[in-house]
Amino acid sequence: MSFLGIEASLTGRNWVGPSVQVDRAAEALTQQTDLPRPVAQVLARRGVEPVDAPAFLAPSLRELLPDPRSLKDMEKAAHRFLGAVKQRQRIAIFADYDVDGGSSAALLIVWLRDLGLTATLYIPDRIDEGYGPNDEAMAALAHDHDLIICVDCGTLSHGPVAAAKGADVIILDHHLGAETLPDAMAVVNPNRQDEDGTLAHLCAAGVV
Repeated sequence: MSFLGIEASLTGRNWVGPSVQVDRAAEALTQQTDLPRPVAQVLARRGVEPVDAPAFLAPSLRELLPDPRSLKDMEKAAHRFLGAVKQRQRIAIFADYDVDGGSSAALLIVWLRDLGLTATLYIPDRIDEGYGPNDEAMAALAHDHDLIICVDCGTLSHGPVAAAKGADVIILDHHLGAETLPDAMAVVNPNRQDEDGTLAHLCAAGVV
């Protein structure tokens, strides 16, 4: 196939035009959407159906993001979190020390700050405390707070969650879960064993 009388590139590669199927799909797009033919051809090459063309050309977050309520415990976690905000309760955020934990904590802290609430941030010492919640830190946070939110950690922290007596604990994580979960108010994690794996690609900040 030639274009403007040229059949190959400077390196000798032949130009390959759209197939008959793509041409037909482009024609259907043009007729059903009133889009210019060149735009319809691009969409046809990408396999976009006429009914999906408007959303493809003008995407929105609502259409691109999955429904967060599809994750187990999400409704319960959101209800408890918003309840704490409305009642002006004391909130602590226990975050992992890596970039995912930091991003997760920042999202929550900034959102709460915009609502006039100051959350306590706790990041464990990597050397002395290691990864994830520990009994001593969780017990201390529970003594002074009504709600503890563990981000990017906590899915395997049975003991530390149990040590947080007097406070509710919400876990927002993405690490692979075991057969049993900690006795937290909510464990929102796309990699729980009872999840279907549809959102397994999310990091903790995505869950937050």
